[in-house]
Amino acid sequence: MLITSFVSQKKTRVVFFGDSITQAGVNAGGYIMKIDSMCKGEGKADRYEFIGAGIGGNKVYDLYLRIENDVLAKDPDVVVIYIGVNDVWHKSSSGTGTDADKFEKFYQAIIDKLKAKNSKIILCTPAAIGEKTDFSNPQDGDMNEYSNIIRRIAKKNELRIVDLRKAFLDYNLKNNSDNKDRGILTTDRVHLNAKGNQLVAEEMWKVLKNL
Repeated sequence: MLITSFVSQKKTRVVFFGDSITQAGVNAGGYIMKIDSMCKGEGKADRYEFIGAGIGGNKVYDLYLRIENDVLAKDPDVVVIYIGVNDVWHKSSSGTGTDADKFEKFYQAIIDKLKAKNSKIILCTPAAIGEKTDFSNPQDGDMNEYSNIIRRIAKKNELRIVDLRKAFLDYNLKNNSDNKDRGILTTDRVHLNAKGNQLVAEEMWKVLKNL
């Protein structure tokens, strides 16, 4: 008699932790839904579970304050941190941004909490506040600085990084010959259009599936 035993494989639970870009990621056409579709298309649907934990307007300290309930309580295997746009943007729009030194400290504190739970961590640089390719978008200086902070944190903690800042600039250099500030990968200089969601999904999935 042949007896076959089936061992059910626990799905890798991935939580995407961020702001309004991630909040919209779970909607139809959003980057999290696109990752789910790519995962299924590669026959890996039984291996991953994707959860969005994005809230509009969030900055790095908002993530720190809600990490227990919105991330750790879900027992994630992997956490993708995608934050930074509002920390920069809100400095000029409402005077409530995050200074660079505080940004780095809160970001590291988030990583420390996730490490304590043995979650794998993927960091993402903030993609864009304006899509002009000649660095004439008003926030380009801060966006580059904060992206460099995240790159430095990733290196220090030996973590994988999805460099969306570089990916968006590279894409715009090839596809934005008119130097528009929106309409290539974003709807309003910040939030993702269909092509933006696709690019973010592709860049994240490349790293996720090879963890």
